[in-house]
Amino acid sequence: MSKLLDQIHSPADLKDLTPAQLEQLCTELRTMIIRTVAKNGGHLASNLGSVELTVALHRVFGTPDDQIVWDVGHQAYAHKILTGRKDRFLTIRTQGGLSGFPNRQESPWDAFTAGHSSTSISAALGIAQAKALKEKPGYVVAVIGDGALTGGMAYEGLNNAGRFGKNLIVVLNDNKMSISRNVGAMARYLAHMRTKPGYLKAKSNVETVLNGIPLVGKPIWKAFHALKAVLRSLLYNSTLFEDMGFYYYGPFDGHDLPQLTEVLETAKTIDHPLLLHVVTEKGRGYSFAEQNPGAFHGVSSFDVQTGRAAAAKKETFSSVFGSTLCSMAAEDSRICAITAAMKSGTGLETFSERFPQRFFDTGIAEEHAVTFAGGLASQGMLPIFAVYSTFLQRGYDQMIHDVAIQRVKVVFGVDRAGVVGEDGETHQGIFDAAYFNTIPGVTVYSPAYFDELIRDLHRAFYETPGMVAVRYPRGAEGFRPADFLHRGEGFDQYGDAAAPALLVTYGRLFAQACRAQEVLNSRGMAVEVLKLDRIKPLPEGALQAAARKKRVFFFEEGIRTGGVGEHFESLLYEKTAFSGTCRIHAIENFVAHASVSQCLQALGLDADSMVQTITTEWEN
Repeated sequence: MSKLLDQIHSPADLKDLTPAQLEQLCTELRTMIIRTVAKNGGHLASNLGSVELTVALHRVFGTPDDQIVWDVGHQAYAHKILTGRKDRFLTIRTQGGLSGFPNRQESPWDAFTAGHSSTSISAALGIAQAKALKEKPGYVVAVIGDGALTGGMAYEGLNNAGRFGKNLIVVLNDNKMSISRNVGAMARYLAHMRTKPGYLKAKSNVETVLNGIPLVGKPIWKAFHALKAVLRSLLYNSTLFEDMGFYYYGPFDGHDLPQLTEVLETAKTIDHPLLLHVVTEKGRGYSFAEQNPGAFHGVSSFDVQTGRAAAAKKETFSSVFGSTLCSMAAEDSRICAITAAMKSGTGLETFSERFPQRFFDTGIAEEHAVTFAGGLASQGMLPIFAVYSTFLQRGYDQMIHDVAIQRVKVVFGVDRAGVVGEDGETHQGIFDAAYFNTIPGVTVYSPAYFDELIRDLHRAFYETPGMVAVRYPRGAEGFRPADFLHRGEGFDQYGDAAAPALLVTYGRLFAQACRAQEVLNSRGMAVEVLKLDRIKPLPEGALQAAARKKRVFFFEEGIRTGGVGEHFESLLYEKTAFSGTCRIHAIENFVAHASVSQCLQALGLDADSMVQTITTEWEN
């Protein structure tokens, strides 16, 4: 580590650095971020783009008494390094190490835990109001990316903050991207503002001249300052943020550290909600990320010198989903694909190229995406919304009101279902099975292998009425016994049908269950495995098969309360003559960041844990 960064133990250490030292510090921060992400994976391009902004914020404001709320958290790596976590930064996204996102439990400098988009303004306003009610001094700064402005919650926050957001500063970090390139009217609006620098020059020149005139200069400037809205309207033909009650300043160069520092110092003197528009370059300082910021948004480990991934790409559930959907869309012109700013992550890049008229990227607006799909379906189209499990949580009301109650055909391709690993508790897809259980008339499939995914997608569109979800895990398929055959009847049984014990599971855990079965059988404990393919409604035959056993063990890679296991157990006793014992092993808390295998082990859901659990209960 370099000597200058060695000297930084908290933001207070930034106050006395010279401009040249600050520039050097930014270079060192980028080097540390690149090397760490290359080893651990993580969010690279967005963090590289926000380095100068982070340094300026911590130099100007007195954190943690002044508080910075980071939207999503894709921009917070430099913030972590500068706030006493430099020596642990190499542990980021690893088991027991630093979280990849702001986390209130990790540091007093993390004002609000974040992982989902568009929340920062609302949270910052709440913090600012709490300060006011307690008569505590200090500023609150919300840093929000331009991509997050495609999410409706950001406007709910802006609309309220403009009315009573005293001592609240919103910094719009405009890098022209979220994950996929930004879409929609807001992206065009910000692009328009970036091409109109005339206001800034006029304001700066007039202010300089008037403030230089003795006695009368400052009063004249104050009067002129009152005309700013008119001037801005003439130059921009739009005052969106001011119409919401904010003073708007910008756009500023987000990599001009002296200017950023000056602007933020000025912002502290304005007793009114303020929005600062800062333009940054995603991937700044690393050529591969600059050239392809989308590919370097969230990455696995890679070689710093070449920019290439450390491991060769394998076929994944996402890629199989995308190729299958293309094949189906080629045969059926009614099929439409929807994504919420996750075209590449959900495997829809090829679909968007082959069927551009039937591909819709809504931006980070899951609620809109669900209702939009309902509207398409109401007119006879066959929409599928491809979305990560963790983000679909945001569309729960719309799934009930605008799809299920409408009784229309909408398919949900629920990607990253189950444990996702290093992104941690804000991103684990452990709730979807439980919340789907609460919605009447919904069918949910949970394939364990690629061929099952393909078959379930066809069933979802053409054989299953109403709203359907097909949920599948992150990454590649797991171990598959050579003699296992998928029957396609909603569930499969594998092993000795006469075994007195039954291990029930679904999705990716079937691979773990099969390995556990091998060990248990070798120890003289005969166990059959039942794999659910359709987890809602539960197949009647699966319940009847379980009812014939003395012991049933249900392992679930999802939240226990309201989950499939609880529902299975309830129906097992209610609808059959089952007289044995049923034990559920599922997730009961938020799941911290670690690799997927480490998470499963910690949760007692890997093969070794299954063996230990069943052996212990068998012997007792």
